[in-house]
Amino acid sequence: MGDNTDDYSYDYEYLYKIVLIGDSGVGKSNLLSRFTRDEFNLESRSTIGVEFATRTLEIDGRRVKAQIWDTAGQERYRAITSAYYRGAVGALIVYDISKTESYESVSRWLKELKEHADTNIVIELVGNKSDLDHLRAVPTEEAKSFANENSLLFTEASALSSDNVDLSFHQLLKNIYEMISKHQLDTNDQGAQKPSGPTISLTPAPQEKKGKNNSNCC
Repeated sequence: MGDNTDDYSYDYEYLYKIVLIGDSGVGKSNLLSRFTRDEFNLESRSTIGVEFATRTLEIDGRRVKAQIWDTAGQERYRAITSAYYRGAVGALIVYDISKTESYESVSRWLKELKEHADTNIVIELVGNKSDLDHLRAVPTEEAKSFANENSLLFTEASALSSDNVDLSFHQLLKNIYEMISKHQLDTNDQGAQKPSGPTISLTPAPQEKKGKNNSNCC
């Protein structure tokens, strides 16, 4: 990564920008805080604007840093889309298994991803709040079938109990790592656009300092 690595004491080899999308109230912020800080806030308020947090983990012996962006699901914040998706190599579309409307919105979020994100973005569908199985409104098989039809990864998770939260993010990051590694082998130095995550790994450093309060990183 050049001499700059020493200046900033980077503790990772790859940086992947991940975006969390889905309706307001599905638990995006708690999934983020559970994965990055192992915290859950029962009384968390709606996210205003955009926040991000980070966590570094090992994939195939490589240090991979996930920079995960979280935005408000409300319509009035939709103007941020283009900047929000720029450079993202992965996305989690989150719905609440106990709220049919949040699942019905998945198609709209998927459409938005196709319009604003890189064509090679790896997408995972996450049914959050699996602890509310007694209130389930979205059958697992139905969501799994939708994910298969649209070539999405799929998990059900609970930010409250932490069940499958690590699995959801690990699965996404491993697929991104494999996709980018394969692409780099296939096209070598061709991709100005493709492996945008790892190749821009030096640029987010100033932002990270700014967002430090939001990101108790690994």
